[in-house]
Amino acid sequence: MTDDRPLGKRLKYTSLYWLLRFLIFIANVFPRRAWLRFGGWLGTIACRVLPKEREKAIRHLRLAFSDKPPAELAAMARDVFRMLGVNGSEIIRAVKVKTLEDLERILVTHGLENLNAAIAERKGILFVTSHVGAFELQVANMTFRGLTPMVVGTALKDQKLNDLLFGFRRSSGATIIERGTEGLKLVKELLKGGSVALLIDQDTKVKSRFVNFFGRPAATPIGAALLAMKTGATVVPAYIHFNEEDGMQHMHLHPGMPLIKTGNEEQDMIANTQAYTTYIEEAIRKHPTQWVWMHERWKTKPGEEMR
Repeated sequence: MTDDRPLGKRLKYTSLYWLLRFLIFIANVFPRRAWLRFGGWLGTIACRVLPKEREKAIRHLRLAFSDKPPAELAAMARDVFRMLGVNGSEIIRAVKVKTLEDLERILVTHGLENLNAAIAERKGILFVTSHVGAFELQVANMTFRGLTPMVVGTALKDQKLNDLLFGFRRSSGATIIERGTEGLKLVKELLKGGSVALLIDQDTKVKSRFVNFFGRPAATPIGAALLAMKTGATVVPAYIHFNEEDGMQHMHLHPGMPLIKTGNEEQDMIANTQAYTTYIEEAIRKHPTQWVWMHERWKTKPGEEMR
């Protein structure tokens, strides 16, 4: 297949691909703590050499934390890049993790009783999560515990990078469904008692409604709410974060969320999406520098959302 992209883009994505391959290759050469410190250093360098991304992070932090002074927001932005490097390095290193025993050397799971309760209900499990921390490790944690979650992913702009990302997710036992092709497959999976994982904390080109996020209306994917309403699946909110005190990743599984279903589909869809988004916001507030603040979360304006 001919690559018709401009030469600059081809070089950019090819360089990024081989950089990631190199990092994956050397990730386990170093002790884990040293590797994560190196990742944090790379993130700090990125903050300095990517001024536009740094300014976006500061601008978005200012929208969410308007009570904080400029110097504190700037410091938070620097730490966002550092932690992105730390958690990204963790994900890269975890490519070599093949068993639950290996995973538990770096990850502590909180709330397994909530997962077991959801499994016992036999209604299917819908994990609602976000881009907090080393979020990719959540899928590995679930598959090593006997689940085979379907994960919806947006195809990347470069096929080699796309294959690398999806290959990592598949290697842990997940089934990857490309965004835009997922509807009926996910419904069938949940109705037969399977599991699905969705990240709903970004402004993407999917069916959305506006809900409150850090005090501002934000276009938010409604897929999770629709799936829950159609299938009655148990919605288990989850997130992961890195704890610098013990050097471990911590994944939190919370009790199943009650489904809001009054009969007014539009209102119920918005109410459930708001409930999931409120949970995500609470997780981000606990670990504010471990979310991707350079993302244009409030980019879509009312009337521009996909319906």
